[in-house]
Amino acid sequence: MYHVEKFGRRERRSYAKIQTKKEIPDLIEIQKKSYEEFLQKDIPPEKRENKGLQEAFFEVFPISNYSGTLTLEFVSYSLGEPKYDIIECQERGMTYAAPLKVKIRLIVREIDKENNTVKEKEIREQEVYMGELPLMTETGTFIINGAERVIVSQLHRSPGIIFEDEIHISGRRLFSARIIPYHGAWIEFEYDTNDVIYVRLDRRKKMYATLLLRALGWVNDDEILRLFSKIEKAELKQWKRKEETLEREHFQEGIGRMLLADVIDDKYGETVAHANEKLDENLINKILSTNVASIRVTSSDFPNNLIGRITASNVVNKSTGEVVVEINQELTMQMLESLRNAGIEELELLDSQDAKYIKSLRNTLMRDTVKDQDEALKEIFKRLQPSDPPTAESARTILERRFFDNKRYDLSPVGRYKICKKLGIDVPNQQRVLRREDIIEALKYLMKVEHGMGGIDDIDHLGNRRVRSVGELLQMQFRHGLSRVEKAVKERMTLQDSEELMPHDLINSKPLSAVIKDFFGSSQLSQFMQQTNPLDELTHKRRLSALGPGGLHRDRATFEVRDVHHTHYGRLCPIETPEGPSVGLIVSLSTYAKVNEYGFLETPYRKVVNGVVTDEVDYLSADEEDPLVVAQANAPTDEYGKL
Repeated sequence: MYHVEKFGRRERRSYAKIQTKKEIPDLIEIQKKSYEEFLQKDIPPEKRENKGLQEAFFEVFPISNYSGTLTLEFVSYSLGEPKYDIIECQERGMTYAAPLKVKIRLIVREIDKENNTVKEKEIREQEVYMGELPLMTETGTFIINGAERVIVSQLHRSPGIIFEDEIHISGRRLFSARIIPYHGAWIEFEYDTNDVIYVRLDRRKKMYATLLLRALGWVNDDEILRLFSKIEKAELKQWKRKEETLEREHFQEGIGRMLLADVIDDKYGETVAHANEKLDENLINKILSTNVASIRVTSSDFPNNLIGRITASNVVNKSTGEVVVEINQELTMQMLESLRNAGIEELELLDSQDAKYIKSLRNTLMRDTVKDQDEALKEIFKRLQPSDPPTAESARTILERRFFDNKRYDLSPVGRYKICKKLGIDVPNQQRVLRREDIIEALKYLMKVEHGMGGIDDIDHLGNRRVRSVGELLQMQFRHGLSRVEKAVKERMTLQDSEELMPHDLINSKPLSAVIKDFFGSSQLSQFMQQTNPLDELTHKRRLSALGPGGLHRDRATFEVRDVHHTHYGRLCPIETPEGPSVGLIVSLSTYAKVNEYGFLETPYRKVVNGVVTDEVDYLSADEEDPLVVAQANAPTDEYGKL
């Protein structure tokens, strides 16, 4: 049987087994929507969102000189009309582009030397020409030097946080975590075979993770332990006798107590249990299965529950000021006796469950000999700037600049969203700089992963790979170009007299124009449009590449990256990919797939309610789809739509 489907004004018979429940979307939306959001051309300046071109300008401006007497502020931008239309550009070998004009405000200040204050003297505003910006045609292409070009979208690793594992040569699984910003320095945590946590900043030489915590302000061991564990207060009760001997019929009374001597089976001469082992049901049954007549254990009034617990602070004898038991020590019988002799009545201990999870952190604290913030900062400086003499102040400055300065470090809304989702924290996406608390949460999660309580990330999962379309790619180029303009402006500010200075005297648009021209003319992602037939044009505009700047390299890409992944279902075509060295690295978007606000690919699913397939369609990203049960599109249903 067939059913009739409408295509515009035409009706066609369709013999398809699966009926189309959703119209085919605009197939070049990925190109047009991205560039429209980048330009925000038809939106009044005061109503523009902080994204695309607007965001690129605000990331670089305001620009001030070193004394603070001159400041350049960005006000707004406007695009003029192109000099030639599309056909004329193709005939003349020109670029179809519009002039970009930016309104800049120059604030001149003067320093009052008597009061040592700075006050505003004058404000000069001017529109400055910043070069030609290529415009997108209605068909999603660009005319560059008379030739029609397409900017291929890039599929790259998403910023955020990633937890991974690898098998060491010894056979042990070693876990690691990486905080990856959109641009800026990486922070990597990793385990070694001795259960110690190390950190690498900006891919430099590794150091103890606790060094970074001390440099960030958590200096003492007790401050660090309190970040990761609850603290309990325990009373140290007095005891009359330390040990007793239990006969065979009373062995069960020994559960929870400590053995004071090895238990040896006389018949075979084998050691059944060792001294300082805590007795439990299994160990008692093991001893009872032998001919052992009696065992030496701690007495019932001895504080057996404190043996093996971890101290959360130094235990000090109040009368002498002497440290009886240091912080981060596992309590033994001998230590408890020393505490009793010193007259200690109360102890601060780590929560017994937390102490198991943070064993690796405790090991790191024991090995870390640096106990001072300034020393920790110097150690970090030695790794980040090995050629310069280390000082605490310069180290503090470099640490702040590398990880907590929004001009040098940007997680992007995507990175912040991924970190919040993974670590289960609630921070607005506008918080694009790393917080100190994020580092603590990342370490907590890494220790959970080591104990099998957290998930390892799959780098090839489409929840960890996102699409950078033409608008975002061009915004990156603008950022590079404007940072060059910023350097030139700062140089000119120091050389020129401020009396008759205007914004156009300071701004040279050539570096920006050169970057844009270079991107459209010679970037790996800017390609001549394939024009074999209209279908070839369309597939070229919907192509995704893992290559290009900030992406993978053909020679180094592994089989795993190239392979089909289960998250490709409904998002990427598993068949259409070139043969040869680019296989699996250049792919095509599925018909119904779309890109969401964070750049992740979404595909439509029909909801199943009480076993019945409804016509309600939800777009889901790979992350959102993971916990759900999905049936394929051709799953058999009865006449009522029941699976």
